[in-house]
Amino acid sequence: MVFLLAPRPIMTYPGKASSADDARLAARWLRDQLGQRDEPIGSLMSVCEHVGQFVLVTRLQGEGASAIDRDLGAAVVSVQGDPGRRRATAAHELGHLVLGDEYSSDLGVHASRADREAVIDAFAAEFLLPVAAFAQDVTPERPITRDRLLHFAARYRTSWSLTLRQAEAAGIQAIPRRWAQSNPTRAEFLEALSWTPQPDLEGIRVPPSFARAVMRAYREGFVTARRAVELMHGEIQENDLPADSEGDTAP
Repeated sequence: MVFLLAPRPIMTYPGKASSADDARLAARWLRDQLGQRDEPIGSLMSVCEHVGQFVLVTRLQGEGASAIDRDLGAAVVSVQGDPGRRRATAAHELGHLVLGDEYSSDLGVHASRADREAVIDAFAAEFLLPVAAFAQDVTPERPITRDRLLHFAARYRTSWSLTLRQAEAAGIQAIPRRWAQSNPTRAEFLEALSWTPQPDLEGIRVPPSFARAVMRAYREGFVTARRAVELMHGEIQENDLPADSEGDTAP
């Protein structure tokens, strides 16, 4: 049998995560393991794959879900909603993987489902936008500005609400309530990034290694062009495939 897809080993947090503070420590641990420190996460799809979780971005009811089967982790994320929300959902499902299965961990034994989800949300927020990133802005002499927070939201590609929560967790004081009631526009986000495109979990629907495995399967005649397109979930069309492949002769 030919194996075209080789999942990476699942990275599991070695400590316990029974509270939001524990979850933030786990997120910082994972960032250190990935060499990210306090920098923005680039492609969350690639990061999840590196940690051992395959992510599919597709249409579904709800925002996302994940499962672990032995040494294989997988998650689905809804294509609907803004990019910041999709990244938060993907990071949340990654948290389930890294912190362990809810029924076998201490977190699952001692906490209600709502409590567990709150812990996972804390992991996701800290993983996407660590509070340490705000270090230079936590000064009583210089109040934070909306433009400064917008810069963080744009650079780390997080939702506005998550950015405000993390800023408060970092100790930034006196954030006006009205800021939470008025989300920045798409133009404001793009302007904060100097109009540089930041694609993630939008045009890309499947992990890079999965896409390479599909293309190899097509080129070597294991799947047809139609099946290759189906496996790529709309990321490519049939006319994007090379015409000289043996895939069209596959059963």
